[in-house]
Formats: sequence, structure tokens, C-alpha cells
Amino acid sequence: MMMTCETEVLKQENAAWLTDLQSFVQQSARAGTAIHEVELGLWRQLLALGLQLLGQFVALQGTGDVGETVAAPAGPAWQRLPQLHGRGYTSIFGKLTLQRTVYGSREGQKIEFVPLDNRLQLPESNFSYVLQDWDQGLCVEQAFGQASSTLVKILGLKQSVDSLERMNAQMARPVAAFREERPRPAPQEEGPIVVSSADGKGVVMRREPTDTAAKAHRTKGDKASRKEMAIVGAVYTVDRFVRRPEQIVAALFGDDFPEPPGPRPAPRGKQTVANLTHTDAAGSMTGLEETYTWMFEELWRRNRGFGKEMVHLCDGQESLWNARQEHLPQGNTTDILDLLHVTPRLWQAAHVFHKEKSAEAEQFVRQRLLRVLQGQAAGVIRGLREMGSKRALKGAKKKALARVCNYLENNRARMHYDEYLAKGYPIASGVIEGACRHLVKDRMERAGMHWCRQGAQAMLDVRSVHVNGDWEAYQSYRTERETARLYPHRDLVAGEAYFSLAA
Repeated sequence: MMMTCETEVLKQENAAWLTDLQSFVQQSARAGTAIHEVELGLWRQLLALGLQLLGQFVALQGTGDVGETVAAPAGPAWQRLPQLHGRGYTSIFGKLTLQRTVYGSREGQKIEFVPLDNRLQLPESNFSYVLQDWDQGLCVEQAFGQASSTLVKILGLKQSVDSLERMNAQMARPVAAFREERPRPAPQEEGPIVVSSADGKGVVMRREPTDTAAKAHRTKGDKASRKEMAIVGAVYTVDRFVRRPEQIVAALFGDDFPEPPGPRPAPRGKQTVANLTHTDAAGSMTGLEETYTWMFEELWRRNRGFGKEMVHLCDGQESLWNARQEHLPQGNTTDILDLLHVTPRLWQAAHVFHKEKSAEAEQFVRQRLLRVLQGQAAGVIRGLREMGSKRALKGAKKKALARVCNYLENNRARMHYDEYLAKGYPIASGVIEGACRHLVKDRMERAGMHWCRQGAQAMLDVRSVHVNGDWEAYQSYRTERETARLYPHRDLVAGEAYFSLAA
């Protein structure tokens, strides 16, 4: 009966709100108010109405008083404590204060059960799950200060940068578990080639109290700021894309080709992560290991038994290839040096012998790039060394050519491009280059940004979920996981039976 009376009172209050809104619209129409001003006025009143209705919803639940005792699932019954306990709740409409009946052994001791919290499935923090979603949806794209200003403008709700940073750190905690439990793509959605790739991108870090102070005057080699490398990893599948060496050369030089290779197949089910690399107490580069361990697990998840053809695509960074040897499967895997790290070396060699931007330099690169793509890398390297010897190069030119030849020689086993093209394998790491830019650079390297390690890693984890297209799934996963952890006995106050207990 009490519930019916309360509902009637609420109907009357809400009818008055609707009358006020209609009156505002009519008065604005008579006054010739600009439509954008009316729009903004309605929005502000609707936010106020939303807060009013949300408060009414909470009021209908009461304080959660379900009697003097509550039967605990195990052990003695929980006793109702004499004092109501308040807690804040910040919603997208504004702030509420909830007064709750709590149960335990006695005041001052651990609170064992809060019926209203269980009934409403409140978040651990005072910020609603909807607000957390919106906040961090902005924060993964904007600086924390910009996100705060945006929410003030939209919702009229002021949140400090510190609170948004803490929220980001809390949201990042279940990311690793989510990655492990995320359903793998259906087999029919996958391509026949499984590709893994990695690269590094620097993140500017705050100077710690123990760090050496920055020099007042920097000389050659001194850095204005300290960076830590984020190791970005990507795993995806792709369809075959068979091409000829001549088609690759034509594409790189922007030539018309009578037989273009057709549209490039898009990556399927692309997943990316980024982990900051630092040396731990044992001298281990943990970020590198974490990324490559994730890649192994993702390869296994997507390619059980490693039966599909696999490709590992990287630039020439030795630490990446060492990690690949240590962590990724050896069998049924083809290692490929990113072609776009070969072409700059060929240009460097060309400029040893010819002027920059000259037709001779371009022809030099065209000829050798075609031979490399035809599987003749060894002959190209040998030819470059012979040219250097015949011309008796000295000084800087000799060193420059030696660097090019050494780089190509060290990676020659990964440069059988004729075989890769015939099999339809990718030979350039555009996916990982794009991931470094989009996942790391676009958010982490804005003007004036300096990160602490924990904050940077939290942002990389949350942003990776966003970049991978898993945001909505992750919000549901995180909410369900937190609710299960906080409220294992929420069934005690579920359904309409709650109102008979609280009456």
C-alpha cells in the first residue's frame, strides 16, 4: 500500500515538471528565443529532471532495512547496526547521497552486508558505471583536462583531473583478464594466414626524484626528457595477396602498371597491445616479454595447434627478433623483414654514389629493390660492397655503406621476398606502424605530456581496448566482474520480495 501511495505522489511531482517544460517552450516561442538557446535550456532542465527521477528511484528502494537480522549464507546472522551510513553517488545527471541501513556484528567493525548497495549493484567508486564509461571514452582520446572540460560543458559536472586519472587506473585493472576470456573470432571470419608483428614507440616520462636533473644546457646527444619504450604487439589474420616484384616497385614509386594487383585484403580480427619496457630488479626487459608473451597466447588462441601458416613481421631491431626467437613458435612460421625498412637503406646506399634527388639515385634504388624482391638480396649486398671497394670509399661514405650492408646482411634470412610474394604473405608492417601511431603516439605524445609509469601503462591498457573495438564488451565485462566481486549475496534482496522485507 505504501508503494502505491509513493507512486501517486511521484506522478504528481513529475506532472509538474512536464508542465514547467511545456511552459518554458511556450514562453520561449512567444519571446522569439533563438532555437539553440531553447535547445540548451531544455537540455539543462532535462538533466535536472533526470536527477530528480533518479533520486525518486533510489527513494522507492528505502534505506535497505530488511529487519533486525539477515541470515548469513554461513555463520551467525548479521545484525542491523543502529546508524544509517551515507555514501555519495555521482551520476550523469548529478550527485546524490544515499542513506543506507547496514548489517554486521557491531558498529565500528567490518560491515558485512548493505542491502541497498546489493539491490542497486552500486559501483565500488562513487562514480556511476555510465559516467565512468563516458569519462574514459573521452579520456582515451583526449587529455584528462580536456575530457573534464568537455563533461562540464555537456553535463555541468565538474570532475578533477586526479579523479579521472584514478578512474583510468581502476578501469585498467581487469584488462588482462578480459583479453584472456574474450571469445576468439569464429573460424569462418578468419583468414588463412596468421600474422604477428611488433615495434617500439617512446613515451615521455616524468622525472623521478632519484633521476639526474636535466642539464641547463644540452649538448649533442643530450635529451630534453626521459623516454621509456612501449613495445606494441599486433596479431591478426589476413587473406592471401599474391603479387609480382614489378608490381611492388611500381606501387612504391607511384608508377602506372598495366596489371595492378587488385585491392589489398584487410586484416581480420586485429588485436593490439602495448607494454612499457623497463628493466626490473633481475635485469629483465619486462615490457618486451609481456608483449611477446601476449602474442604467443593470442596466436595459440587464434590458431590452436599452430596448424595455420604464420608470419612474424618486424623491422630490423635485434631485441624484437631475439624476443621472437624466445617466445613465439618456431614451426610453421615465416620471419619477414619489413620491406619499408629495406628501401631507406637502399636510398642511403644510392646517396653514397649519387646526388640526392637525382635520376641516377632513383634508378639505382629501382634496380636493386627489384632484385631484392626477386630474391637476390645476397647479390645486391655483394654488389654494394664491390662498388665501395672499386671506388675506394673513405670516411663518412665508407661508414654509411658499411652500415647499410651490415643491416641487410644481418637480416638476409628474412628477405626471401620472392617466396613471400608468391605465397601471398604481407611484406610490410603497416598494421604495426599504424598501431604505434594510433595506440601510443596520438594519445601519449601530445605537447607537454609527461607520464608516470603506472599511469602510462593504465592508459595504454584501456586505450588498447578502445582501439581494438572492444569498448562496449569490456564495459559490460568489467561491470559484471565487479558486481560479482562486491555483491556475492545480492540474490538476498533481488526481485519484488525485497519490498515485503523492507516494508
